Amino acid sequence: MCIPQFLMLQVFVLMLPKGARPQSSFFPSGAVPTPSVLGPVTPGGTPQSSSVETATPQDVPGIFTVDPTPLTPSTPGNKTTDLFPVLPICICDLTPGACDLNCCCDRDCYLLHPRTVFSFCLPGSVRSSSWVCVDNSLIFRSNSPFPSRVFTDSNGIRQFCVLVNNSKLNYFQKLQKVNTTNFQALAAEFGGESFSSALQTQLPPPFYRAGDPILTYFPKWSVISLLRQPAGVGAGGLCAKSNPAGFLESKSTTCTHFFKNLASSCTLDPALDAASYYNFTVLKIPRGMTDLQNIKFQVPVTLLSEATPPLLVGNTCQNAVSQVIYDIETNGTFGIQKVSVSFGQTSLTVKPDVSLQQEFIIHFRASQQSISTTLTGPRSGNPGYIVGKPLLVLSGDTSHSMTLLQSQGYGTCSVKRHEVQFGVNAISGCKFRLMEADCSHLQQEIYQTLHGKPTPEHVAIFGNADPAQKGGWTRILNSSCNVLTMNCTSCCFIPVSLEIQVLWAYVGLQSNPQAQVSGTRFLYQCKTIPDYQQVTEVHLTTLVNFVDITQKPEPPRGQPKIDWKLPFDFFFPFKVAFSRGVDSQKGSVSPILILCLFLLGVFNLETT
Repeated sequence: MCIPQFLMLQVFVLMLPKGARPQSSFFPSGAVPTPSVLGPVTPGGTPQSSSVETATPQDVPGIFTVDPTPLTPSTPGNKTTDLFPVLPICICDLTPGACDLNCCCDRDCYLLHPRTVFSFCLPGSVRSSSWVCVDNSLIFRSNSPFPSRVFTDSNGIRQFCVLVNNSKLNYFQKLQKVNTTNFQALAAEFGGESFSSALQTQLPPPFYRAGDPILTYFPKWSVISLLRQPAGVGAGGLCAKSNPAGFLESKSTTCTHFFKNLASSCTLDPALDAASYYNFTVLKIPRGMTDLQNIKFQVPVTLLSEATPPLLVGNTCQNAVSQVIYDIETNGTFGIQKVSVSFGQTSLTVKPDVSLQQEFIIHFRASQQSISTTLTGPRSGNPGYIVGKPLLVLSGDTSHSMTLLQSQGYGTCSVKRHEVQFGVNAISGCKFRLMEADCSHLQQEIYQTLHGKPTPEHVAIFGNADPAQKGGWTRILNSSCNVLTMNCTSCCFIPVSLEIQVLWAYVGLQSNPQAQVSGTRFLYQCKTIPDYQQVTEVHLTTLVNFVDITQKPEPPRGQPKIDWKLPFDFFFPFKVAFSRGVDSQKGSVSPILILCLFLLGVFNLETT
């Protein structure tokens, strides 16, 4: 039944109090009525309120409780019916041949009233229901053929509700079967154009975007593939050969190959053969895959070094590829212009479970950019330094980053050094092992250990300093230790600590300040070591300290005030008047009054 049919029922209403109106409400579908909720109804349709207790919202899961009292409907015969008929689709029936807990639609439970056994029904296992309610004080008598009940809401107001039998509220209808008889009717109602593959209609993009895979073409087999950059995966770093290289993503990867039988893999495994890394062409732009016969879209891979195929000689696999370096020139949206490759090769001894570590490097650069400019290294800012970027120094005509000491095993000084980062204060130390040498040679060696090789001479003022432009560099002040004159022939005065003091400041606009280096100084601390030839090691320390010397401008002031300037002899008449005697002052009231009025006008102008 639909809701409008319920509104046509004969309902006897008491005298309505002023302002009383019928209220209609729908209970949520999760609040499923139970037989106990409906209660007995008289054949005449009048609810027996004396024999049925008033239900409250606390009596149901979400609204009322469950009671196994059977329903006595108002239909002829008073036959007991089930409010929970088995649904066509039972989504909670997960165990075939067994009764699933709280699954009220499970046929294997054989329950006429599942709520007599289950404490609640799982969502979707019962039909949803809808109640239409009005204030109970408005109802005197009801002859509705549908189940009715009096509820008490959370505010204590009694509501007379009727359960509406609406089949549309059943969320799980029987699926419509499609056969030869109704296919044409369903096709005319729901049919449409045939589906087409997206790959057939979608054209490739006109140019590469950053991160896009680079397309390759094998003319011998007419196959389109991707440029690969194998990378290590897992704890062992095994090579993932299918890892694609991303456009404009210059990076280096390493991975490991394991060979169970190197004797056969030496000449058969393409990972060891250099030819497998250049026997293809690279598509200049992705649109080139639509016209593979046009060679203007294809860029051949040129060799920069000799690539000898692998060869098994006795118990050794020669010319195995250990390093692959791609250099790719690009020209913006015009795509890839040139691709070159160079190799590093090694020899492997044939033995069980031999491994080979390979390195793959891909470097992208602009086609107008020369190789000489790329070797200068990246900038540390443009123009001002960026915090965390390397502090650039100049040794002769070579630009590099300033470094600090780094220790290795057992705390001894390592050949590798820490990179000084702009704006980051740091300290490091290590143990320097003394060798048998004279004092002057020992001093020189420790100096080089502290500041690194080659010796830094200049520091870049800005992060984009060009080594060819000497004006962009400032000399490092080097305060070496003064050699003391000592009578001790076995003593040596050596440096043990280096402090790198960097003065920097923000310059330019306040909206876009740029950090520049104002000056740098090497400050050493030295000490005398008696019997230095008997000492085996000495502890060295290097530290860097960045000092901000930015001079901030004065804060903005308020609007300027009017500066009143009066004539030099403006107060002369008043001075003459006040300089007279008491008698004369009796007649000097008008000048004073004029002065007060004038000053009052001035104050009013200033306030406005």
